[in-house]
Amino acid sequence: MESTGRAGKQDLLRQLPSVDEILKQPSIAEALERIPRKLVLESIRETVDARRRRILADQAGEEESFSLDVRWLASEAVRLAEKKNEFTLRPVVNATGIVVHTNLGRSLLASEALDRLQEVCRAYNNLEYDLAAGRRGSRYVHAEAVLREITGAEAALVVNNNAAAVFLVLNTLAQGREVIVSRGQLVEIGGSFRIPDVMAASGAVLREVGCTNRTHLRDYEQAITEQTALLMKVHCSNYRVIGFTAEVPLEDMARLAHSRGLLAVEDLGSGSLVDVSPFGLPEEPTAQQALKAGADVVTFSGDKLLGGPQAGIILGRRDVIDRCKKNPLTRALRVDKMTLAALEATLRLYRDERRAFAAVPTLQMIATPLETLRERAEELARLIRTCPGAQRLSVQVERNVSQVGGGSLPERDLPTYVVSVRSDRWSAARLEQALRHHTVPVIGRIESDRYLLDVRTLQPGDTRIIAEAFQALLADTKS
Repeated sequence: MESTGRAGKQDLLRQLPSVDEILKQPSIAEALERIPRKLVLESIRETVDARRRRILADQAGEEESFSLDVRWLASEAVRLAEKKNEFTLRPVVNATGIVVHTNLGRSLLASEALDRLQEVCRAYNNLEYDLAAGRRGSRYVHAEAVLREITGAEAALVVNNNAAAVFLVLNTLAQGREVIVSRGQLVEIGGSFRIPDVMAASGAVLREVGCTNRTHLRDYEQAITEQTALLMKVHCSNYRVIGFTAEVPLEDMARLAHSRGLLAVEDLGSGSLVDVSPFGLPEEPTAQQALKAGADVVTFSGDKLLGGPQAGIILGRRDVIDRCKKNPLTRALRVDKMTLAALEATLRLYRDERRAFAAVPTLQMIATPLETLRERAEELARLIRTCPGAQRLSVQVERNVSQVGGGSLPERDLPTYVVSVRSDRWSAARLEQALRHHTVPVIGRIESDRYLLDVRTLQPGDTRIIAEAFQALLADTKS
């Protein structure tokens, strides 16, 4: 492209509207009613500056959309201001089929938990006030009673996540002393957090025993010394070792620990309060089972299989939990009123297992019948096929598999139905990108150059959003 020359540049620069001119446009006035003035002004200046730089760089005529019209620049500034004014944490449609999706907010809260959150947070509350005694109380009593009721634990403590729960337990019970763990249980959880690293940070000394695939009771017994504080079992909730394996049952490990005056601790990881095996999944140890097996302390997450808010739950003997509560670190790891309100409401649903499966979204999605999923997939496929221009797409309903996710039940798939979309115009990657950039982002997955939408994890209203996303894509003649 030929340069416009100095005179041509100066002419274009003179045509460039001022910030004040753009501010007078009706679209800007309308935007100022819903977007802070500061963001609108920033956006106008950035829009004008971008045009000025293009003129000075001889790029003014490189595309037909280049314009110096004041109305056009105002609309561009409004679009930029709207982008600046968006929340960074936004709702998305989870069409991946991963129920507890770590990157998409993990578990969805039950409606009872959402209602309780609003009720507690829109008013003052007795977070740390003892209504019976009329004096300062403890925030830890609010979820403790229902946890004790459901699990049979003597006491309970809630902190901000399970890594914090493990850290606090080790720091309280084993600082400067040895903790014996099977080598095959030294797991790494999301974000490269490893059990050995958490243990080292807590001040406990790791003592590995056994081999990666086989550990025997005698390995624990031979490793016990005067420096030993406790025996620890870490449930491998995010991977499996199969084949020639051996693992010491918690009952045997706890019996050995108690015979030597030591504590037995189990970290359940994702954790569960109900049996999910009736839905085609392997039996996952519950907190109740761990306590009955003799564990003095059990830790697990609140926002995975439990289906509540992010939290780390510590259950066990009253004297041991009391020691954890008195640890100064507990204040740094404590949870707020919102977590406690949502967690207590979620836990109350577990008083009736049938109600839990009906009301807790995580359990709902795991337990959804296959025929129901097929019907949902057929309906979604129908909606996509009725979009104007859908003849460009090949839309099929197929059998596939979902996953529980969140480090729970690895390599265990749930049969599902998906809507498979192909296009002779767009690649699967292009389809994925377009739907991900929709007003409400739609997150699916790609397999064999097919864009898949797994209906297991769709929520009420999601099919409409997906149809709207396809309508927007098909209406975009420049795609």
